[in-house]
Amino acid sequence: MSRRATRAATLATGGMVASSHPLASLAGVRVLEDGGNAVDAALAMAAVTWLTLPGQCGIGGDAFAVVREPDGSVWTVNGSGYGPDGGTPDFYRARGLDAIPLDGALAVAVPGAPAALAALHRRGASRSLPELWAPAARIAESGLPCSAKTRTDVQTALHAIRGDAGLASVYAPGDRVPRLGDVLPQPDLARTIRALAEDPASFYTGTLAERCVAALQGGGAPFSGDEWQAGASVDAEAALTGSYAGHVVHQTPLPTPGWMVLHQAALCDDALGTHPVLGAASIDRMARAATVAFEDRLRWCSSDNDGVARVLDPANIAAGRARIDGRAPAEAFAVSAGDTTSFVAVDSEGRAVSFIHSLAFTFGAKLTVPRTGIVLNNRLGRGAYLIDGHPNEVAPRRKPLHTLNAWIVTDSAGELRHVGNTPGGDGQVQWNMQLLSHLLDHGLDPQEAVSAPRFTVFPGSDANVLGEPTALRIEGDVADGVCDELRELGHLVEVLEPLDAEGSAQVISIDDRGVLSGGSDPRQEGVALGVL
Repeated sequence: MSRRATRAATLATGGMVASSHPLASLAGVRVLEDGGNAVDAALAMAAVTWLTLPGQCGIGGDAFAVVREPDGSVWTVNGSGYGPDGGTPDFYRARGLDAIPLDGALAVAVPGAPAALAALHRRGASRSLPELWAPAARIAESGLPCSAKTRTDVQTALHAIRGDAGLASVYAPGDRVPRLGDVLPQPDLARTIRALAEDPASFYTGTLAERCVAALQGGGAPFSGDEWQAGASVDAEAALTGSYAGHVVHQTPLPTPGWMVLHQAALCDDALGTHPVLGAASIDRMARAATVAFEDRLRWCSSDNDGVARVLDPANIAAGRARIDGRAPAEAFAVSAGDTTSFVAVDSEGRAVSFIHSLAFTFGAKLTVPRTGIVLNNRLGRGAYLIDGHPNEVAPRRKPLHTLNAWIVTDSAGELRHVGNTPGGDGQVQWNMQLLSHLLDHGLDPQEAVSAPRFTVFPGSDANVLGEPTALRIEGDVADGVCDELRELGHLVEVLEPLDAEGSAQVISIDDRGVLSGGSDPRQEGVALGVL
């Protein structure tokens, strides 16, 4: 590997956060400095990222978290919402559709983020939501200077943004892309943040819920309103667990693809540590493991069936390892990018949070709820399939397939060792596997791990990219000769510029001395900050 890190890891002993934006990290570390715990910090960071990364996340999106408590227990929250009660395959086909749209009301699933945040607060916080979300409300009211990331996102989605009055008023004032540094106030969103801080359930059962449902019904979506109310209840769940390199990996359960990371880990365990980090043999193994995982996902696994148990069964793992070792040809599948953001937090007591939230694609469905500032997701369009018999075929009040996942690693004694995640659509499960190998097989520190050259089997399993030819996209600053070796091993290699593989990984590690080290991905503008 030719590049280890663009900067040194952040070190601290009193707590740490890492995120994709400096202001989000600052919000989290301020909570820790003020005596709040890691859950408090995560809740504050979540709200601030609605403003700092508005194309990636928001109240109208979904959210997931893995939490490790000081006593060693681990739990998760699942903030994903249902499709509409009237969303039968016949409903969409009667409108001449052969796929669920990616924009507009028909693309939207009930947002799960508010319910997930309420559950996270109820189970683990020590501060009130109005206190934790007050900074985000102030930022929304006064406005945040437009960042390079937000400006690029607006340019990408400008045509659709112009078609929605709520988006256009904030992100295309005067019918133009905002300049870098233009202040973008959002008074409607500020009011919504304050209202939800007082009563998160009002998103699903109150006047705000009625406005959301009315807006979607007005756009032709077959929501009844009952599925909206059903989305209000989220309880803590156990994490999925697997082993890798003598450690325990704790992952988010269904409908997330956290199991795919565990699947790849089982296919790669004891097979990578003897090879050079990011040498051709290691990349080949992980790429083939990702291919097997996506094939199994498309064949058996939905957002709500028992296919995961079949995939993670030892007999299936053994068969998958044999396929990789025997270099069996891959079946056709597809992977897609996405727009998401994530962060991590660890406090002085050893409590850790890995949190990820998303609108699915950039600015979600490109649709706002009037006078609320809420941008709605397009998760139904991304994760529900209009294909007869598909494991994730669209159905009434069914949660669509997800790409979001987050993880925590403990050692064999249950001690916290690593907490991390990354956005990036179907790249997430691949890059998270790469992070685990960097940390556990090769001993890279967090900043080295998140900065390392990245590769992606592209295009997984999103509904809009099925059937596209697959390639191995790899950042070109791997060691000399690696790409040629991979071509000799049968891969269709596409070489990217350094740091062009997308994602924005965040990792915090803790050693035997209790010293925290953190890394934030140089592919975005984030930072890890510590408390002494």
